[in-house]
Amino acid sequence: MSVIQDKQLDEISICDLFIPSEKVAHVQINNPLEHALLVLVKSGYSAVPVLDSSYKFVGIIGKTVILNGILGLERFEIEKLSEMKVKDVMDSNIPTLTRESTLLDGLNSVIDHTFVCLVDKEGYFDGILTRRAILKEIKKNVYINSYKK
Repeated sequence: MSVIQDKQLDEISICDLFIPSEKVAHVQINNPLEHALLVLVKSGYSAVPVLDSSYKFVGIIGKTVILNGILGLERFEIEKLSEMKVKDVMDSNIPTLTRESTLLDGLNSVIDHTFVCLVDKEGYFDGILTRRAILKEIKKNVYINSYKK
């Protein structure tokens, strides 16, 4: 394993890298797809976390999933946006991390996802860790180490 700034990747905490839940756009499981699409378009994100009514993390929803959900044989069935709920099309098979997770845990999680959600021990949504934040941290530490030689 490579060393970054005299620490191994599995010793660096993600606590300073994640975006807290208060600053993260999200939707709730029973919101109509119309609301979810509006949140996605207005925020500029391609996907956002899905929470239940008690703010526990239950999955992710993205623009592509919504569009696939309203895709008919010959056209987009726009009327389905107000009829279908987020829970009907969201992806619930998503990895999560905790505040105790390491940079290596985060790096492994964001290989297939642009962000990964942090949850506490009870499953309440704590925030997100982005691929961008991890890459910036690694770049910063590699850059510092290249000048220590």
